[in-house]
Amino acid sequence: MSKDSLLHKISSLHDVEEYRELHWEGSFEEYLALVREDRRVVRTAYQRVYDMILSYGSEEYLDNKKKVISYNFFSDPVNNGHDAIYGLDIPLMRLVNVFKAAANEYGTEKRIILLHGPVGSSKSTIARLLKKGLEEYTKTDEGRLYTFVWKLPEDLQHLTGGQSELADPMNEEPLKLIPSEWRGSALKELGLQDEHNSVRIRGDLNPASRYIYEQLMKHYDGNWARVMEHVRVRRLIFSEKDRRGIGTFQPKDEKNQDSTELTGDINYRKIAIYGSDSDPRAFNFDGEFCVANRGIIEFVEILKLDVAFLYDLLGATQERKIKPKKFAQTDIDEVILGHTNEPEYRKLLSNEYMEALRDRTVKIDIPYITKYQEEVKVYQKDFNNEVVRGKHIAPHTIEMAAMWAVLTRLEDPKKHNLTLLQKLKLYDGKSLTGFTQDNVKELRKETLREGLVGISPRYIQDKLSNALVSDKSDTSINPFLVLNEIEGGLKNHSLISNEEERNRYRELLAVVKQEYEDIVKNEVQRAISADEEAITKLCANYIDNVKAYTQKEKVRNKYTGQYEEPDERLMRSVEEKIDIPESRKDDFRGVIIRSIGALAIDGKQFTYKTNERLHKALELKLFEDQKDSIKLATIVTNVVDKETQEKIDIVKQRMIRNYGYNEESATDVLNFVASIFARGDSKQS
Repeated sequence: MSKDSLLHKISSLHDVEEYRELHWEGSFEEYLALVREDRRVVRTAYQRVYDMILSYGSEEYLDNKKKVISYNFFSDPVNNGHDAIYGLDIPLMRLVNVFKAAANEYGTEKRIILLHGPVGSSKSTIARLLKKGLEEYTKTDEGRLYTFVWKLPEDLQHLTGGQSELADPMNEEPLKLIPSEWRGSALKELGLQDEHNSVRIRGDLNPASRYIYEQLMKHYDGNWARVMEHVRVRRLIFSEKDRRGIGTFQPKDEKNQDSTELTGDINYRKIAIYGSDSDPRAFNFDGEFCVANRGIIEFVEILKLDVAFLYDLLGATQERKIKPKKFAQTDIDEVILGHTNEPEYRKLLSNEYMEALRDRTVKIDIPYITKYQEEVKVYQKDFNNEVVRGKHIAPHTIEMAAMWAVLTRLEDPKKHNLTLLQKLKLYDGKSLTGFTQDNVKELRKETLREGLVGISPRYIQDKLSNALVSDKSDTSINPFLVLNEIEGGLKNHSLISNEEERNRYRELLAVVKQEYEDIVKNEVQRAISADEEAITKLCANYIDNVKAYTQKEKVRNKYTGQYEEPDERLMRSVEEKIDIPESRKDDFRGVIIRSIGALAIDGKQFTYKTNERLHKALELKLFEDQKDSIKLATIVTNVVDKETQEKIDIVKQRMIRNYGYNEESATDVLNFVASIFARGDSKQS
């Protein structure tokens, strides 16, 4: 094959050495050497899942004085963050603790892990992450595991229906081929048992492999070593698509449900070969429990299972055994993970016949996100570019939609005289005067169902999509367009149960719109007052007057050359912008002077950026002065002279350059803020 051929170019993308490593095959003797070299290859399913999560590392941080561990695995490094989970570090930490306890065989390995929460709270995503992660982990050196096949010569192929090779149907651990009665001594002989890190092999072979094993033992008159010559050990790579180590079960309607979907069924075509429907070789061990052996099984909407399935489920959890039709109980080793929503879980609690299932369940609440900035990240995954589907997403569009979604999930504060918006900001890590981390802990403790009710992220994603395909805007979408989409959809929202709830959500939209109004007013103010030269001059003028005031001197008038009293009117017009009362003006001016002196000692110069409060005051003062020169309120009349238009264009370019607007969205925001000032002017008149 020519090096320039297309086939060669494609073939060169394939790593042959890696392929060989992933498809390793060896004798039972070689496998024993592998186990002695690395005991991790014989871990239980829970140990493997726990180690997989830890393999990606973790970070610790304090959340209101509580130590939280964030596991990098849930950021979905396997798939470049496509299924990343945000804002749920505490529930995920509880989930990992369950895996840890199960890995140490403290009892939770005999339980169903039940993810419980409202629709759209990431339950399915967590299950998908674990399944995909386990698939990838088994491809790594530290995550490898092995199973075996029977290889038989022609004179023994009657045992396998004429086949030269028969794979173990449940991908069993090869060490299970060591009989249980002398397994302990054998492992000790191999040096695999000690006080701190013993290899444990639980359970027996499945009926099919057990049958082949026993027939070969008879053939070789009990010579176990000769039997093992027919065993070939192979690397096992989990794959949901190939139904290997990863199982998924989704309930159907009651008429079509059949428990053999979990435990397997008789292969009637093979009865003619083997002569009996109770021959294990005539049985298909292809139920989801069999498929998921040594890995993980996900039960979608687990509480919708028919009662017949629950008996299989109870045995699979507590006894870690399944009961295939016409065969003895068969050992399994797998993580059983289910998820359900609130209505189904309430049914479970009220059904006294379900006590056994409740007793075998570890419930992990997976609530909606209650941290605003974490909710923003959810939407930025899908709408992560400034331009999506040919349209620009104006600044704050996603943020305002996320803010409303989180507000719907929060419970009204019972104490502290807080608004719901202030509570949202505290949860998000913002500092509010008079509130500490202890207050935030109190706020969380006083809630009953916070995060388990409210609006799903899917609703917001749908409305963002609607806005993007809407013809109401040519080149961009803005917060008002999205918020209007959200409000319009409330009327027909299928999960809003009553009019009182609907009205509450509308009121919260008004809260968000007011917050947005405050944000863009501030942005326009800063854009107008972003004239470096003008703000530097204003700062210098203020400082000259403050120096003279504090030192009881006069100020030289730059135009007349005369010395005059400090301009009290100028100083107060700046200080009032940041609510400094008359009684505290001397304190504020003293702080500024001391700051200037301290910088001078170090050979540094005071600028308007040195003091944050002064910076803000100067910006607001400059905005007030320039607002009048720009005649912002006249924009809405569309009657603007050339000089004013030039000033407006400069402001617009600053909005585009500094805050991420495009031409259309910058114009919209300026018009909106102008209309606010126009309303204010009309009220004053």
